[in-house]
Amino acid sequence: MAHVLVIDDEELARYTVREILEGFDHSIIEAKNGNEGIEQFHNNDIDLIITDIIMPEKEGVEMIIELKREDPNLKIIAISGGGRTRNLDFLQLANEFGADKVLSKPFSSADLISAVNACLT
Repeated sequence: MAHVLVIDDEELARYTVREILEGFDHSIIEAKNGNEGIEQFHNNDIDLIITDIIMPEKEGVEMIIELKREDPNLKIIAISGGGRTRNLDFLQLANEFGADKVLSKPFSSADLISAVNACLT
């Protein structure tokens, strides 16, 4: 069992990830933006972060950079449904700045579990 922090401004996205991962006995903590995510990371023992990229207050890439500076071994999965905007691929950017895995929304339960397992082994 791992302690997973799920950060997404969409409640349905957080719920979906939580339901999938709790089915595999993972413990889930949630945050609705990057600022809350950083606070939850500092206040809890976190094994893995799953974060959206496009969020209010502090977006995912900025948060990934900040957390990887603090803990280079922290495992992070970046998720986004934003795709490309003005020739900028947010998931590729997240990968370049330290995300260990990236998933494009919508993703399957199997893809999520595969990414989680790869990060936790």
